[in-house]
Amino acid sequence: QVQLVESGGGLVQPGESLRLSCAASGIIFPSYGMAWYRQAPGTRRDLVATITTGRDTSYVGSVKGRFTISRDNAKNTVYLQMNSLKPEDTAVYYCNARQANDNFWGQGTLVTVST
Repeated sequence: QVQLVESGGGLVQPGESLRLSCAASGIIFPSYGMAWYRQAPGTRRDLVATITTGRDTSYVGSVKGRFTISRDNAKNTVYLQMNSLKPEDTAVYYCNARQANDNFWGQGTLVTVST
């Protein structure tokens, strides 16, 4: 049974930081590309950042320079370090694992950036 469990969300003020974690089980983690998506209320789910099996990374323009995706294959975990958070970063953040025809999702963790 594949499980992706996100954690680390919460309520922060603008300019603060959070680190999200996604612990994977039931997959051969090093062989999966990993990604973080987010979905704000009333909007579609959008890609935020990706990391390949070779640790190449990519980011959506709005988070470049503020967010960093990383992975620890020994811990079967992918991270999203989020700095200089803005109110527009408020969303449910989802972890995604993808390989060929496999596409798995976590349940999401809520990030709220507000004064």
